Amino acid sequence: MSQYFEPNQTGKNVTPDHDISMKGRKLLDITGVKQVESFDNEEFLLETVMGYLAVRGQNLQMKNLDVDKGIVSIKGKVYEITYLDENGGEKAKGFFGKLFK
Repeated sequence: MSQYFEPNQTGKNVTPDHDISMKGRKLLDITGVKQVESFDNEEFLLETVMGYLAVRGQNLQMKNLDVDKGIVSIKGKVYEITYLDENGGEKAKGFFGKLFK
């Protein structure tokens, strides 16, 4: 995790804003998003300031995308929210992982 925290001149750790807010398992608001890698109605793969984030569910739709502010809103039934470890190669489970099963 040290790769995501940078000390500033005062010695305090500075972390970029990254928050996840879920309302009723139907609406997900995520801040600190760098880019949307891929998405379909069952899975979203997002690159955030804290690493890659996979959101899995049913009937998922992008409700809002603000690239400048790094905000993504997803609606649908959420089953799983997972941060992917870059060392484990979990990112390949996205589009190409499904394609080459």
